[in-house]
Amino acid sequence: MPPNILYLNSHDTGRYVQPYGHAIPTPNLQWLADQGVMFRNAFCAAPSCSGSRAALLTGAYCHENGMMGLAHRGFSLHDTGQHIVHTLRAAGYHSELIGEQHVSADPHVLGYDVVHDVVNTTVNSVAPAAIATLSGDIPQPFFLSVGFFETHRSFFAPSSVRDRVYSLPPPFLPDTPEIRQDVAAYKASARSLDHGIGSVLNTLHETGLDRNTLVICTTDHGLAFPTAKASLLDRGTGVMLLMRGPGIPVGAARDELVSHIDIFPTICEIAGIEQPEWPRGRSLVPLASGSEPPGVRAEIFAELTYHAAYEPQRSIRTERFKYVRRFDDYPYPVLANCDDSPSKDAYLARGWGRRRVARERLHDLFFNPGEGRNSVDDPAYADVVADLRARLQAWMEQTGDPLLEGPIPPPPGARINAQDQLSPEEATHAVQPSPAGR
Repeated sequence: MPPNILYLNSHDTGRYVQPYGHAIPTPNLQWLADQGVMFRNAFCAAPSCSGSRAALLTGAYCHENGMMGLAHRGFSLHDTGQHIVHTLRAAGYHSELIGEQHVSADPHVLGYDVVHDVVNTTVNSVAPAAIATLSGDIPQPFFLSVGFFETHRSFFAPSSVRDRVYSLPPPFLPDTPEIRQDVAAYKASARSLDHGIGSVLNTLHETGLDRNTLVICTTDHGLAFPTAKASLLDRGTGVMLLMRGPGIPVGAARDELVSHIDIFPTICEIAGIEQPEWPRGRSLVPLASGSEPPGVRAEIFAELTYHAAYEPQRSIRTERFKYVRRFDDYPYPVLANCDDSPSKDAYLARGWGRRRVARERLHDLFFNPGEGRNSVDDPAYADVVADLRARLQAWMEQTGDPLLEGPIPPPPGARINAQDQLSPEEATHAVQPSPAGR
C-alpha cells in the first residue's frame, strides 16, 4: 500500500524550537527529529501565512498560484485543482483536514474529502479531533492535514517566573525586559504546540499507523516578532522542517538549502505518483538519503507582495549570500505587516517606524549571519550583487512574475491596510472592482 501522509503544521514558529538548538522545551519535536531527518536550512517561499501554505501545497510560487496576500482578507488560489489533495485523490488517496489551513476563506472548496468541524484551531480542539480520526476508521492511504494555531499571537502567559527572568531572545532581538517577557510567552505557546504534536504522534504509534506513514512537520514562516514574520530575511523565511517515515533515514540532519516548494515533489516520489507539470521544486528524497550530488541546490527564492498591506519584495538566497529587492518607494517599515506585541511596542518606542529601509540589500551570511549590515554598495561585493540581481531577474521572468510589469493591485473585495498605518488591527479599506470596460 502507498504510504499515508500526515502533514503537521504550525503558525509563526520559524526554527525557534529545541531540535534547532534553542532553549525551547519541545521534546516531541526533538523526538521526531531523532527518528527522521531535520533540514537545518529550510525556507518558506513567502513569509506570510496564506502564501507560504499555498506554495507548499501547490508546489508553485505565490505569484503563480495567485495567493499573493491573505486568504481571510480576500486573496485566493487561481486554481484549487493545483492543491495537492487533487493529485493524491487521482492516485487513490483519501484526504482530511483538521484545524488551521489558511489557504481559503472556505476550506470546503479546497477538495478535501472530509473537513472536520472544530471549535477553534488551537491544540485543545485540534489534537483531540486528530486523535479520534487516527484511532477510528480513516481510509488508507490517507493525506491528513493537522494544523495548529500555536504559536501565532496571542501567546499564552509565561508558565513560570523562571521563564520571565532567564528566557534569552533569539539573536536578532534585543535582550531587554519587555522582549524577554514576550519571548517567555512564546515559549509557553511552543510548549502547547509540542504537546499537541506529541499527542498526535503517540496516537500514530499506538495504532501502528506509524509503520507506513510519512510525517511532515513544518511551520509557515518565522516568528511573529519585529523584522521576522513578513520579512525576507532568514529570520522571516527560515522554517523548521522535520520528516520521518518510508524513504527517510533515521537521525539525519541536512545543511543544504531546501524550500517548501520541494515538499509537493517529495510527496509524489514517496507515494509513487507521477508529478504534475506545475510544481517548481525538487524532491527531498535523494537529499535525505544522501544520494543527491553536491551543488544541486544552489539557490532558493522567496517573495512577499501583500501581507496586511502592500510591501512588494523578492529575494534570492545562496549558501553564502542573501539579496533582497524592494519594488516600491515607501521609505519606512510597513508597520501593519508586523503583528502587535510588547516587542513591537519596544521597537516603536525607540523610533523603528521612522528608520528608512533600503531598496536593495545584500548580506554576506558568513560574516554577517544576523543580516544587520547591508553590503549592496560595498565595491568588494559588486560582482556578487550583479550576479544575484541577474539571477533574481531571470527567475521572475521564468515564472511570469507580474511585478515585472509594475505594481500589483489586490483582487476586488480584498481588505488592505495602508502602508502608513501602525497596526493590522486598524481599519482596512476594501478594494472595489473596476467599472466594466475600464
